[in-house]
Amino acid sequence: MSMSQLTHGTLLEDENRSHRGEGVPPSDRGRDTRDTKHHIPLTRIQKLICKRMLESKRSKPCFYLEARADVTELMAMRPKLRKALGVRITTNAFYIHALALGAKKYPLTVGRLDGDCIKIVERLNVGFAVNAPQGLVVPVIKDADEKSLSEIAREEKLLTDKARDNKLTLEEIEGETIALSNLGAYGTDSFIGIVPPPTSTIVAVGNVIHTIVPWNGEITERKIVSLSVAADRRVVDEIYAAAFLGFVKERLQNPQELT
Repeated sequence: MSMSQLTHGTLLEDENRSHRGEGVPPSDRGRDTRDTKHHIPLTRIQKLICKRMLESKRSKPCFYLEARADVTELMAMRPKLRKALGVRITTNAFYIHALALGAKKYPLTVGRLDGDCIKIVERLNVGFAVNAPQGLVVPVIKDADEKSLSEIAREEKLLTDKARDNKLTLEEIEGETIALSNLGAYGTDSFIGIVPPPTSTIVAVGNVIHTIVPWNGEITERKIVSLSVAADRRVVDEIYAAAFLGFVKERLQNPQELT
């Protein structure tokens, strides 16, 4: 049932029944029951997400860091790369690639607490959030640190299309070891993500904002994006995470190093 059907069908019928007094106990008739009419049952996926996010907030003592990256050159490169590589390079592909290279250099970001030690996972798999008709889903690009920008761009498009068509396989949503959430397309300037179990780090990206800044002795307009990292303090300390975030920022500001 679609949200439209739910809103204009089920809820309307409930309201009509309420006005007729049907389904309302005699003791409740005449009482305002509007607070119970707009309950939407959780789907199985939503229940699982609720459970995992609550588990994360309760069990992971996280800290949060923020930075801003100048992506003017990156945005200018995209049309040229599309022509040269034969594939559309989204900003998300750049973010995934920079994140993967950063995690390779700073492997604790893909570490996990295992008893009295930290276990570094063998594969660097980046999960990225996609808004699909069935809800938020997180496809995973496996071994992202070993793939080129064009390979990541092709795989990101394939997985995004499959997510929106509800055709992702179990293998394509398993194995996430670090996470990326990008809300730039929805006009969000900046935000902080929740670290999804079993990972220890998530990078959140906001909208690309045209900003007036001093540049090479002049006042000019640049394209600036907000980056934030949330990390499990049991696995990653603040200085280590700051170095990781600085590396990601530097790669985005010098996109030629990503191609």
